[in-house]
Amino acid sequence: MEWNSELLILLLIPIISAFVGWFTNYLAVKMMFYPLEFVGIRPFFGWQGLIPAKRRKMAEIEVELVLGKLLSVEEIVNRLDAGLLTQAIQRRLKQVLRRIVNDVMQEAAPTLWSALPVQGKNLVYARIELDIPNVVAKMVRDFQQNVGEILDIRELVVEHLSDDPELINEIFLKAGAREFPFIERSGLYFGFLFGLPTMLVWHFYQLWWILPLGGLIVGYATNWIAIKIIFEPKRPTKVGMFTFQGMFLKRQKEVSRVYSDIIQERLLNSQTITHAVLKGSGSAQLLELIELHVNDAIERYVAVAQPYFALSVGSDDYFRMKELAVRRLFEDSDKFLRYAHDYANQALNIGDDLCLKMEGLSPEEFEGVLRPAYKQDEWKLIVVGAILGMLAGFAQLYFVFGG
Repeated sequence: MEWNSELLILLLIPIISAFVGWFTNYLAVKMMFYPLEFVGIRPFFGWQGLIPAKRRKMAEIEVELVLGKLLSVEEIVNRLDAGLLTQAIQRRLKQVLRRIVNDVMQEAAPTLWSALPVQGKNLVYARIELDIPNVVAKMVRDFQQNVGEILDIRELVVEHLSDDPELINEIFLKAGAREFPFIERSGLYFGFLFGLPTMLVWHFYQLWWILPLGGLIVGYATNWIAIKIIFEPKRPTKVGMFTFQGMFLKRQKEVSRVYSDIIQERLLNSQTITHAVLKGSGSAQLLELIELHVNDAIERYVAVAQPYFALSVGSDDYFRMKELAVRRLFEDSDKFLRYAHDYANQALNIGDDLCLKMEGLSPEEFEGVLRPAYKQDEWKLIVVGAILGMLAGFAQLYFVFGG
């Protein structure tokens, strides 16, 4: 009976080691991503997911990969065709312009505008609407030539990811959809294997520190080996009949598609780019561009309609009218630009372009897609796994083996 109890105890060691390996790896993965915000008492008593905690740094690394090596903002915006863009927004732009013209004239030259018959107002609307393709074409061309000053794409991505920890978690979780579960499962397998030598040592030397030490080794080694298997070797390496390559690197084509779709759908699309252009640090430059072309258009309309229009309105009201028109057009831009999103997303084609370029990265470069999630604090995960494994060893010693 006693012999059977001792045998059972010995057999439990690799089984418990397997559980310890799985649990420490499972917890290590969760600790990378959760909680999104710090829980506990700052600065030392608590925890925040490693990636959410360093999301700005992670975002900067991702931006450097995507924009530094793969995408050129100038190349992307040059794919926009002014004619097709005009077709997309023209109907809504006409409505917006009529309202702007009416409001501006009522504020800047109310007497003149109220005295103008309906037919005269319609002529003003028609003249402006006829000029829409010309003005849009000029503005698109200037935007393309000055996009570096108007649109800070790095700021867009970094700020977006910094403000949205769930999104940066999603990028890493989806890109590593197979690797993270592997880390968890591998702890079970390696934990069992490492438990076998611990079992043998315990059989001959039942010293109190053997099980905690064995747990520490299991917790440390299972995390370390799992991460190595994911990224090593970087290039296909043939050993006998078998070819080995890091799990993540082997999935380069699949990951490229998933990663590119997320970047396009959540970060670099017409909607987010438009918001960055209108609200970002380059919005002042955009306002200057709009002012240039609106003033030019107004001067041409006045020259055609009535050379002495500015005199009849008054110089102060005339300049005020132009200033109001520029400001209103800028403020109302999102009301008509939203109708260009479908065309712009198709024209920019960021997802397919990014996917193709990612597929062409070398294994060393491609590793940078996911490795930052590990590399920044890899040692912390391994050490935490080791500590948890050691604690599990003490628990195994005192509660299973009766101290």
